[in-house]
This record gives sequence, C-alpha cells and structure tokens, in this order.
Amino acid sequence: MRQDGPRIGKVHRQTAETDVQVRLSLDGSGRYHVSTGIRFLDHMLELVARHGAFDLDLAAHGDLDVDQHHTVEDVGIVLGQALRQALGNKRGINRAGYFLMPMDEALAVAAVDLSGRPYLMMKAPIRARRVGDLEAELIEDFFQGFAAAAGANVHLRLLQARSSHHAVEALFKAFARALRYAVARDPRLKRQLPSTKGLL
Repeated sequence: MRQDGPRIGKVHRQTAETDVQVRLSLDGSGRYHVSTGIRFLDHMLELVARHGAFDLDLAAHGDLDVDQHHTVEDVGIVLGQALRQALGNKRGINRAGYFLMPMDEALAVAAVDLSGRPYLMMKAPIRARRVGDLEAELIEDFFQGFAAAAGANVHLRLLQARSSHHAVEALFKAFARALRYAVARDPRLKRQLPSTKGLL
C-alpha cells in the first residue's frame, strides 16, 4: 500500500449466525450506506461515518430471530477488521485521539489509541433497556468487538445524561471524532511509525 494512497478496508465475515460485509474508506467525506436490520444501530454507524469523515458501506444479516447479540457484536468485529486493514502499516498516522462530545444535556468522552493492544474500558450506564430498537446492553459488546479486531485501546465514558438516546448518540459521536483524529495522517511524521518500539 502506498503511503499516500487510498486507505480502504474490505471485509466479508460469514458465520452460522451472521453474514457481514463492509467497505471502509478512511479518507472519505462521510458518505454511508448501512443496513444491519437494527435501525438504531444503523443510525449510530451513520454517525460514525459522518463524524469520522469516513465512507462506509456495511450490510449485515444476522439471526435477529434469536436476539440481537450476534449481529451487534459481529458488526463491531468486522468494522474493526476493516479499519485495521485500511490502516496498513500505520506509518504517518497520529495513532491516538480523544474527543469530548456534548449532545444537549448529555456529555461523553472517548479516547482511542491504535496501539495494537486491544482493550476496552467503558463506563456508560444507560438507564433504558432499549434505545430505539437496540438492546442497550449490547453497545458495550459492539465496542468490545471493535477494539479486539482493530487492535485498539478504546476508553468511553458517559459523564452525564438524562435521555438514553442522547447518551448513546454522544458516545458514538465522541468515538467517531476521536477515531478520526487517530487515523489522520500527520505530514510531519511522513513515513515514521508512531512508536518508539518500532512495531505497532
């Protein structure tokens, strides 16, 4: 992959429970086409594309007749795999980013380090059992799947919120903005790897 070329990840993951296809361009304009069978999850992924300035095409078909868990988790995994693929050798990127996102009365913070070491720390109690048609407890499973597959250290914290809808939306927007900075190329780094270890 040329260092100045397009950074695109394409992944197709098929299991007995789900079939997920994604095309992710890190240097996009916020264009998206998303279909998971869970409309609120679609909306959150659309926010990730728009606020991350990514182009995202994602289609998921899962065993929603069982429950939403397999679909939500596998979408996170495949998105993480596509990101890792698109990043290539990671030379020249910022590597880490953070963002504090208000959404009316809600306030969320996200920090992302594309360190190669997967870890999720999430403190975001959502009071509602469902937000739209999405089971709220599965939000953590989505981010866990993403962090593991992307090799990313992801910290998410909900500082305050009244509306569960605003809480979740603030979390996804903060995540997208933090990720946008982390994957961005820094012209001063050029072909440097953002690590003193020589490996990411």
